[in-house]
Amino acid sequence: MFAVEVRDHIMIGHSLPSAVFGPAQGMHGATFTVDAAFFTEDIDAHGLVVDIGLATEALTAVLDPLRYKNLDELPEFKGKFTTTEFLCKHIFDQMAGRVRQGDLADDGRVRKLRIMLHESHVARAWYEGTV
Repeated sequence: MFAVEVRDHIMIGHSLPSAVFGPAQGMHGATFTVDAAFFTEDIDAHGLVVDIGLATEALTAVLDPLRYKNLDELPEFKGKFTTTEFLCKHIFDQMAGRVRQGDLADDGRVRKLRIMLHESHVARAWYEGTV
């Protein structure tokens, strides 16, 4: 498979209110580096997987509603643990929707998408699936 990956970042605030999260139970901030990888079986006539500019714009648009927000206050996350893993899936769902509606002008060639959040230089999580 061929792949193109673009990157952005978000800064968020949240809490993880369960004893399993130890000191992260309380309100804290996080800065995530976010990678979005787009996979195709083949490249197009111009040698592209996707247009990197369009992929970057789509990722920015997906992340903007989270940027500098307290996730505890967002209605769509009420009652959820907004772990790194959870956020990977949330971002995946939003980005997959943009791929399906043609925002990347890929002519339906993107078959798989991977969203990876780097929590720090020693920890990361991702969600990967078909589009």
